[in-house]
Amino acid sequence: MKLFFISDIHGSLYYLKKAFENYEKEASDYIIILGDELYHGARNELPKGYNPKEVTKFLNGYKEKIIAVRGNCDSEVDEVVLEYPMMTTYSNILYNGKRLFLTHGHLYNRENLPKLSKGDVLIYGHTHVPVAEKQDDIFIINPGSISMPKEDNPNSYGVLEDDLFQIKDLDGNTFMKIKL
Repeated sequence: MKLFFISDIHGSLYYLKKAFENYEKEASDYIIILGDELYHGARNELPKGYNPKEVTKFLNGYKEKIIAVRGNCDSEVDEVVLEYPMMTTYSNILYNGKRLFLTHGHLYNRENLPKLSKGDVLIYGHTHVPVAEKQDDIFIINPGSISMPKEDNPNSYGVLEDDLFQIKDLDGNTFMKIKL
């Protein structure tokens, strides 16, 4: 199974379409969205191609393939227009004998870990900074942001296949990876 991870779309139709070109090229089975789908947030500039209404339509076209969690910029009205569940603070997926703990990152993150077992994986967004590391027998992963990366990082997404998590720029080039 191949999983495709994105975070922090912030209403950018332009970057969402670029990310989904990669989803198609990667031939992934499911799309994991780690929050902040539709809105840019009060502290952020408008991202290129900001169009929450069209982002909603686009994402709804993939509703049967999306697993999503709520970000700090997401609201209950978003779940009214999005045709998939996305208001949970976290979700868990079992993958090759490991628990993938999926969350946005504003509550659980590398500084505030949830209760995880040795070898489990915390995957979050929120910071817009990619991370792939191991901390005290827990894997910590952040695919970065597709629309508003920070700290001179590229716009990015993640792919998990055969226990290898790769973080890639929107041209499909791997720039960070970790074996789970």
